[in-house]
Amino acid sequence: MAKNELHVDFNEISRLSAGTSLKGTMVSSSDIRIDGRFEGKIITEGKILIGESSVIKGDVIARSADVWGKIEGDLTIGDVLSLKDGCSLTGNAEVVKLSVEIGSSFNGSCKMISAGDFDAKLKAGKEAEGMPKQGQDAGQQAASQHRK
Repeated sequence: MAKNELHVDFNEISRLSAGTSLKGTMVSSSDIRIDGRFEGKIITEGKILIGESSVIKGDVIARSADVWGKIEGDLTIGDVLSLKDGCSLTGNAEVVKLSVEIGSSFNGSCKMISAGDFDAKLKAGKEAEGMPKQGQDAGQQAASQHRK
Protein backbone atom coordinates (compact mmCIF):
# COMPACT_ATOMS: atom_id res chain seq x y z
CA MET A 1 0.00 0.00 0.00
CA ALA A 2 1.37 3.43 -0.93
CA LYS A 3 2.24 5.85 1.87
CA ASN A 4 -0.60 8.27 0.99
CA GLU A 5 -3.28 5.56 0.74
CA LEU A 6 -5.73 5.38 3.61
CA HIS A 7 -6.93 1.96 4.68
CA VAL A 8 -10.56 2.22 5.75
CA ASP A 9 -12.29 -0.65 7.53
CA PHE A 10 -15.98 0.15 7.05
CA ASN A 11 -16.84 -1.93 10.10
CA GLU A 12 -14.92 0.61 12.18
CA ILE A 13 -16.96 3.68 11.14
CA SER A 14 -19.81 4.94 13.31
CA ARG A 15 -22.48 6.52 11.12
CA LEU A 16 -25.44 8.85 11.63
CA SER A 17 -27.43 8.62 8.40
CA ALA A 18 -29.36 11.36 6.61
CA GLY A 19 -32.86 11.71 8.05
CA THR A 20 -31.65 10.78 11.54
CA SER A 21 -31.45 13.21 14.48
CA LEU A 22 -29.57 12.58 17.70
CA LYS A 23 -28.96 14.63 20.86
CA GLY A 24 -26.34 13.84 23.46
CA THR A 25 -22.67 12.95 23.65
CA MET A 26 -20.96 10.65 21.16
CA VAL A 27 -17.56 9.23 22.12
CA SER A 28 -15.70 6.86 19.80
CA SER A 29 -12.24 5.47 19.21
CA SER A 30 -13.02 4.98 15.51
CA ASP A 31 -13.99 7.22 12.61
CA ILE A 32 -17.42 8.89 12.50
CA ARG A 33 -19.53 9.97 9.53
CA ILE A 34 -22.47 12.32 10.11
CA ASP A 35 -25.06 12.87 7.37
CA GLY A 36 -27.98 13.65 9.70
CA ARG A 37 -28.56 16.14 12.51
CA PHE A 38 -26.59 16.02 15.75
CA GLU A 39 -26.85 18.24 18.81
CA GLY A 40 -24.35 17.82 21.63
CA LYS A 41 -20.70 16.88 21.88
CA ILE A 42 -18.63 14.56 19.69
CA ILE A 43 -15.26 13.16 20.81
CA THR A 44 -13.34 10.73 18.62
CA GLU A 45 -9.79 9.50 18.40
CA GLY A 46 -10.40 9.04 14.67
CA LYS A 47 -11.56 11.15 11.77
CA ILE A 48 -14.96 12.82 11.51
CA LEU A 49 -16.65 13.36 8.16
CA ILE A 50 -19.49 15.89 8.10
CA GLY A 51 -21.62 15.22 5.00
CA GLU A 52 -23.33 17.86 2.83
CA SER A 53 -26.77 17.29 4.38
CA SER A 54 -25.54 17.32 7.97
CA VAL A 55 -26.18 19.91 10.67
CA ILE A 56 -24.18 19.78 13.90
CA LYS A 57 -24.88 22.04 16.86
CA GLY A 58 -22.21 21.43 19.45
CA ASP A 59 -18.52 20.93 20.01
CA VAL A 60 -16.27 18.42 18.24
CA ILE A 61 -12.92 16.97 19.30
CA ALA A 62 -11.43 14.73 16.60
CA ARG A 63 -8.09 13.59 15.20
CA SER A 64 -9.00 15.07 11.78
CA ALA A 65 -12.12 16.44 10.09
CA ASP A 66 -13.53 16.87 6.59
CA VAL A 67 -16.51 19.24 6.62
CA TRP A 68 -19.02 19.54 3.77
CA GLY A 69 -22.08 20.36 5.93
CA LYS A 70 -22.97 22.88 8.62
CA ILE A 71 -21.45 23.15 12.11
CA GLU A 72 -22.38 25.59 14.85
CA GLY A 73 -19.88 25.02 17.64
CA ASP A 74 -16.21 24.82 18.50
CA LEU A 75 -13.79 22.33 16.95
CA THR A 76 -10.54 20.94 18.32
CA ILE A 77 -8.69 18.99 15.63
CA GLY A 78 -5.41 17.10 16.13
CA ASP A 79 -4.29 17.02 12.51
CA VAL A 80 -6.06 18.60 9.51
CA LEU A 81 -9.37 20.45 9.56
CA SER A 82 -10.51 20.53 5.94
CA LEU A 83 -13.34 22.97 5.17
CA LYS A 84 -14.83 21.97 1.82
CA ASP A 85 -16.59 24.10 -0.80
CA GLY A 86 -20.16 24.79 0.40
CA CYS A 87 -19.60 24.05 4.08
CA SER A 88 -20.43 26.42 6.93
CA LEU A 89 -18.58 26.64 10.24
CA THR A 90 -19.79 29.12 12.85
CA GLY A 91 -17.55 28.81 15.88
CA ASN A 92 -13.95 28.68 16.93
CA ALA A 93 -11.38 26.16 15.77
CA GLU A 94 -8.20 24.92 17.43
CA VAL A 95 -6.22 22.97 14.86
CA VAL A 96 -2.78 21.65 14.04
CA LYS A 97 -3.34 22.24 10.29
CA LEU A 98 -6.11 24.05 8.38
CA SER A 99 -7.27 23.65 4.78
CA VAL A 100 -9.98 26.01 3.50
CA GLU A 101 -11.47 25.61 0.01
CA ILE A 102 -12.89 28.52 -1.96
CA GLY A 103 -16.65 28.60 -1.36
CA SER A 104 -16.52 27.50 2.27
CA SER A 105 -17.81 29.75 5.06
CA PHE A 106 -15.94 30.16 8.36
CA ASN A 107 -17.23 32.67 10.92
CA GLY A 108 -15.13 32.49 14.05
CA SER A 109 -11.52 32.42 15.14
CA CYS A 110 -8.78 29.91 14.51
CA LYS A 111 -5.94 29.05 16.89
CA MET A 112 -3.06 26.87 15.77
CA ILE A 113 -2.12 24.25 18.40
CA SER A 114 0.50 21.51 18.68
CA ALA A 115 -0.23 17.79 18.48
CA GLY A 116 0.66 17.58 22.19
CA ASP A 117 -1.94 20.24 23.03
CA PHE A 118 -4.53 18.25 21.10
CA ASP A 119 -3.68 14.99 22.87
CA ALA A 120 -4.15 16.71 26.25
CA LYS A 121 -7.52 18.16 25.16
CA LEU A 122 -8.67 14.77 23.81
CA LYS A 123 -7.71 13.04 27.06
CA ALA A 124 -9.43 15.72 29.17
CA GLY A 125 -12.57 15.55 27.00
CA LYS A 126 -12.81 11.76 27.30
CA GLU A 127 -12.26 11.84 31.06
CA ALA A 128 -14.88 14.58 31.47
CA GLU A 129 -17.37 12.28 29.73
CA GLY A 130 -16.47 9.38 32.05
CA MET A 131 -14.63 7.33 29.44
CA PRO A 132 -12.16 4.67 30.60
CA LYS A 133 -8.51 5.66 30.79
CA GLN A 134 -6.20 4.00 28.30
CA GLY A 135 -5.56 0.40 29.34
CA GLN A 136 -8.69 0.28 31.54
CA ASP A 137 -12.02 -1.18 30.45
CA ALA A 138 -15.43 0.16 31.46
CA GLY A 139 -15.87 -2.50 34.19
CA GLN A 140 -12.57 -1.59 35.83
CA GLN A 141 -13.50 2.10 35.68
CA ALA A 142 -16.92 1.47 37.27
CA ALA A 143 -15.31 -0.55 40.07
CA SER A 144 -12.75 2.18 40.79
CA GLN A 145 -15.48 4.86 40.86
CA HIS A 146 -17.62 2.70 43.17
CA ARG A 147 -14.73 2.46 45.68
CA LYS A 148 -14.45 6.27 45.92
